[in-house]
Amino acid sequence: MPRTKREKSRTGIYHVIFRGFKEQEIFKDDQDYYKFIQTLKDVKKLSGCELYGYCLISNHIHLLIKEGQESMATMFRRIGVRYVNWYNWKYQRRGQLFQDRYKCEAVQSSGCFISVLRHIHMNPVKAKLVHSPEGYEYSSYVEYTKIPRLCDVRNGLEAFHYSQHRARILFKEYHMEENRDRCMEYDRGVRWKDDEAAEYIAEHFGLKMPKKIQQLDGTKRNEILKACREEGISIRQLERLTGVSYGLIRKIETVR
Repeated sequence: MPRTKREKSRTGIYHVIFRGFKEQEIFKDDQDYYKFIQTLKDVKKLSGCELYGYCLISNHIHLLIKEGQESMATMFRRIGVRYVNWYNWKYQRRGQLFQDRYKCEAVQSSGCFISVLRHIHMNPVKAKLVHSPEGYEYSSYVEYTKIPRLCDVRNGLEAFHYSQHRARILFKEYHMEENRDRCMEYDRGVRWKDDEAAEYIAEHFGLKMPKKIQQLDGTKRNEILKACREEGISIRQLERLTGVSYGLIRKIETVR
């Protein structure tokens, strides 16, 4: 999962979403969820980050996290190596599991912090997986209402300015309030900006100038274009960036 351009957070805190490659499942059974949580715990120690919230859904993941000594990109690479190797071994598979490009938004204030935290915890409810957030096993909600195991819950509870016992009660009430939280959502498609698409091509295929793709042999050119399309880069963007015609890119995409 490579570095992606993002708004810099003055607090160092970010809401991050990453998802399964081509919408595939990241978690198939309870063991997978528990393995990922353990992986998060191990990588958290190595990276020095602070984890404030998480929610694991079958094909995507929400994290509320503060960067530590290592960047998020480095931390996610650690997660990828550890979890994906194990997952591939378990299911006797090969290849990519996570989408390369993660979504990220800066969390700039305490008000935004608790709003994002609620948004993360309410995801399983909105997806109609459970009736209330406390009924979902694979999120950090129960760490705030019962016993913390993985998350640094103090920031979330201190936002209510009461004793920890009272704060836990208010935390539950806050989650059940009707709200108009406007937080980053998981979606099926990721819109690329031209400069981000060009950076992706440079990082993955060693082409500092996307138009150099025209100088490659047909097989290599087609592989790169097909990979870009699978990452969600539009045909019009590729035509604009590489100079390869719309018709040719469309033809490549339809070849199995």
